Amino acid sequence: MWDEPYLETCCRSALHRLWLAGQIGRPPALKDGPCLRRLHELGFASRDGDSRYLISEIGKDRHRQEIAPVKPSA
Repeated sequence: MWDEPYLETCCRSALHRLWLAGQIGRPPALKDGPCLRRLHELGFASRDGDSRYLISEIGKDRHRQEIAPVKPSA
C-alpha cells in the first residue's frame, strides 16, 4: 500500500460516492468534480458515453482496501 498513490480525505469520499452510485455513475459538474478527475487520472474511475464517472475495477479494489475493508467475523 505504501507504493500506491495517497488519496486525500475528499478523494476517498468521492471514491466511496462512486462506489455507492454503481452503474449510474456520477456527473462531472458536482462539487467533487476535481476529485473525480483525479480518480480518473489515477485509474480508479472511468468515464461512460455520457461523461459520467464510474468506479473502475482498480477503484473497487482500492475501496475494499482503504475505505470499507471486510473484517472476518469472530
